[in-house]
Amino acid sequence: MKVTDIERHDTDILILGTGGAGLFAALHAQQTAPAGTKITIAVKGLIGKCGCTRMVQGGYNVALGGGDTVERHFMDTINGGKWLPNQDMAWRLCEQAVVRIRELENEVGCFFDRNSDGSLHQKAFAGQTADRTVHKGDLTGIEIINRLMEKVLASGVEKLQEHRAIGLIPTADKSALAGVLMIDMGSGRFRLVRAKTVLMGTGGGPTMYKYHTPSGDKTMDGLAMALRAGLPLRDMEMVQFHPTGLLAGDHTRMTGTVLEEGLRGAGGQLVNHAGQRFMFDYDAKGERATRDVVSRGIYAEMRKANDPKQEGVFISMGHLGPDFVRQKFKGMVNRCADSGFDLAAGQVEVVPTAHYFMGGVVVDVDTRTAMEGLYVAGEDAGGAHGSNRLGGNGVANSTVYGGIAGDTMGRDVAKMSLRDPDKNVLAAELERAIYPLRRKAAPVLPLRQRLQNLMWDDVGVMRTKTGMQRGLTGIADVSGALMDTGVDDSNLAFNLTWHDWLNLRSLCDVSEVIAKAGLARENSRGAHFREDFPDAGALEDSDFTVARQTDDGVVVTREPVAFTIVRPGESILPHDEPETLVAAQ
Repeated sequence: MKVTDIERHDTDILILGTGGAGLFAALHAQQTAPAGTKITIAVKGLIGKCGCTRMVQGGYNVALGGGDTVERHFMDTINGGKWLPNQDMAWRLCEQAVVRIRELENEVGCFFDRNSDGSLHQKAFAGQTADRTVHKGDLTGIEIINRLMEKVLASGVEKLQEHRAIGLIPTADKSALAGVLMIDMGSGRFRLVRAKTVLMGTGGGPTMYKYHTPSGDKTMDGLAMALRAGLPLRDMEMVQFHPTGLLAGDHTRMTGTVLEEGLRGAGGQLVNHAGQRFMFDYDAKGERATRDVVSRGIYAEMRKANDPKQEGVFISMGHLGPDFVRQKFKGMVNRCADSGFDLAAGQVEVVPTAHYFMGGVVVDVDTRTAMEGLYVAGEDAGGAHGSNRLGGNGVANSTVYGGIAGDTMGRDVAKMSLRDPDKNVLAAELERAIYPLRRKAAPVLPLRQRLQNLMWDDVGVMRTKTGMQRGLTGIADVSGALMDTGVDDSNLAFNLTWHDWLNLRSLCDVSEVIAKAGLARENSRGAHFREDFPDAGALEDSDFTVARQTDDGVVVTREPVAFTIVRPGESILPHDEPETLVAAQ
């Protein structure tokens, strides 16, 4: 297979990914781009049927009054991120969420739960000082994605479904992006899509861990591509573990799926195998502490038990009344019942589960990157959350910055033209993709399981220098074994083993960066907890990690956080504001 075998396709605006960021970007680009602009969306799966936004249960954070303000939302985001967020990005997230929720309701057609007076119902999520999470029961993501999908499918946007992006192809001088190399999964053919502007909104998906919430096709492809393209990635050590992933056994992929934050917000209790409620031993807020704190509390209890037959802990809701739980959390009650558990009246075993990636490509507040023509939004972008994402800020981030990306690309595309690709990079990315097709076929799944186990054990909820160094050795071993593993090339159409191989290569590349960034941060902030460096360090001296791929491998440096709006120890809230507006803490 040669470069000359690659099909060519041109467009003006190319959007990679059809989660909240990608779909919103498509709609906004149509509004701001000049008439006649060709907009193309490409997705690894099917529009509206894949991605992380669809899986959102909890809700959407937005300050809509009742004492809550954008300033309060912002301060919660900064405090939750342990003073590592890019403050300008965090402010824009909180400010524009108010605009975007109205757009979701009035233009996109989302219908969220309401109070008896017709106002939007908002519930309490951990780590927040106001009831600000708008939701549709516990199936919020499905509501948002279904309505966005309907709008986009009716919009006339060009659709490349089951097209996997495998490489960002720059111009010869590396100053700008020329296009994206893709595999048409239905045929196995390669296609170079040139575009004047490209949005990378492929989502995160830390599925390199034994327990994880995203579907198995979410494999950090976007960040792996950005790394190879030489783009800087920030906060790559910051992997968020949701405290309460369903533990249903190795026989089902339901294991790791989230039992959402609203359970603990409503008064759910965590108990260990001895029947003891334990979270107040770790934090004064108990089960309502932030996700990182609760995850570490659960992990510590698991280590105390040291019994493989008692791996997790239990969430208990029955004391709130089974009928109340069934009504308020219908989706999760049914999901647990499908796996043989009674969430409403019994106890369900849970475990911390890799959920969200705070790290990502360095971008500005308009989603532009260091490479002309490339924009990044959603979970692929770093900065807005710092070291810890508040529950409910994820889907807000995707939709807010997806819209901003669409607006920005729509304006920028008028002054840009199609560019010629670097033939050497194109050839290298093609060779990388067909590499396993030239080797003897062997199973890929055992290697992925090896990576998941070593990342959980050595680069997981609680970390040490020794553990992460051991993890790096393990990652290198898995990578080496993968390079000795081939794939049957007799039929490339929907050759899922080939795509599993490519998935694992992306996961290995990003896992190495996570471990190296973790080693570079010798303190504990948010999702990154070093048992050998448990102190958070001086907040006023906060810095963030920046990882780059060089000729000598991955290099991690540190850059100071710019306190552009508020400094540690200060607040932008009025002095007479109460600490919290949540009634029950």
